[in-house]
Amino acid sequence: MSSEDPRPAQLRRLKAIAVAMLLAMVAGFVLAHLMGNQGAWAWVAAFCEAATVGALADWFAVVALFRRPLGLPIPHTAVIPRGKARIADSLAAFVRDHFLEPRALLARLEVFDPAARLGQWLARPEQSQRLARMARGWALQALDLLDERAVRQSIQEFVLARLDAWDAAASAGDVLGLLTADGRHQALLDEALRRLGRHLDDAGVKRRTAELLVKHARREWPRLVGTVDWVKPVEGIADGLAERIAHALLEELNEILQQPEHPLRRDYERWLQDYIARLRHDPALAAKAEAIKQDLIDHPGVQEYVRGLWDRIHTALRRDLESEDGVLAGHVERSLAGLGQALGRDEALREAINQHVLGGAEKLALRLRGGVTDHIAQTVKGWDERHLVRELELGVGRDLQYIRYNGTVVGGLIGLALHALIVLL
Repeated sequence: MSSEDPRPAQLRRLKAIAVAMLLAMVAGFVLAHLMGNQGAWAWVAAFCEAATVGALADWFAVVALFRRPLGLPIPHTAVIPRGKARIADSLAAFVRDHFLEPRALLARLEVFDPAARLGQWLARPEQSQRLARMARGWALQALDLLDERAVRQSIQEFVLARLDAWDAAASAGDVLGLLTADGRHQALLDEALRRLGRHLDDAGVKRRTAELLVKHARREWPRLVGTVDWVKPVEGIADGLAERIAHALLEELNEILQQPEHPLRRDYERWLQDYIARLRHDPALAAKAEAIKQDLIDHPGVQEYVRGLWDRIHTALRRDLESEDGVLAGHVERSLAGLGQALGRDEALREAINQHVLGGAEKLALRLRGGVTDHIAQTVKGWDERHLVRELELGVGRDLQYIRYNGTVVGGLIGLALHALIVLL
């Protein structure tokens, strides 16, 4: 497909037609005089004479808009290039007064009801899907534009700085304080005791306990164990002892579980509250917690994990954004559709949005009025005169040629009318 502008050729063709019509009228006028201007030739002479005058007058008027006719310094010609500054100021003032005048703009916006139209547009599934796809595309482009090294470094510095500023001891004290609220620590102790009871009551545990007792006794008191073996096998004694120990411990555990004020519970409560207070106020314990935290921060595995955070975030974001059924895309689509439905049924929401839009438009119009006016005026004034004339002539010159055609025809008809009037008189 050719990219050449067809307007110059069209303008030349129309000008050629106008010139041909003028030449035809001149030729008719000359021919009528040669034929003596008698009878029908008088009418031809009247028509051609008036048509020639009309064609020349309209040619002069059309040409005078863009340049000096025949290069002659005739006053009030070359109207457009000579009045470029005035045209620029008038155009700027027209845009200012008719497009950026706040009251007119707000009146049009109020009738337009932008909130209702936005709601109708968003309520259509294909529109919310289209916007979601556009948002996904913008987000992917933003990911590609990010300086990954700088982002990775910023995330690492941010995370490590937050970890450095974290008061580990106080946080641990706060967490334990939450766990002890409403007796949660006692429930935790109860569960621990029940698990310990089930462990002690296990046959395997009893057997291992008996084996440990025998092993220890043979190592510490070999002669005594050897003597006892003559009377009764030490293993059997150990089995019975392990059973009795387990039974005694289970009884003690059951007693603790059944007595809310058991001494062990009070000791546990006292120790835990004291430890929480030390975590919050003991500098030595806080220093130990800080040292443990710092060791964790300085550990190569932690450093490597923090450095790799952006890679994992970036990969997850890209994978989700590239998927049509991604979580982010679905959330955006549902949010947009929900907004459209809400705008359709909530008149107060529409009114609030319209008020925000109108207020923003008024502020924007007031802020842009002067700047846009000056910009339009200075831009037009800065155009090259020949370029300006050429562009305007290509834009409206074709229509102006029809004025020349009409001037030729209408002038000829007026000539006929005048000749008829003379004949009748």
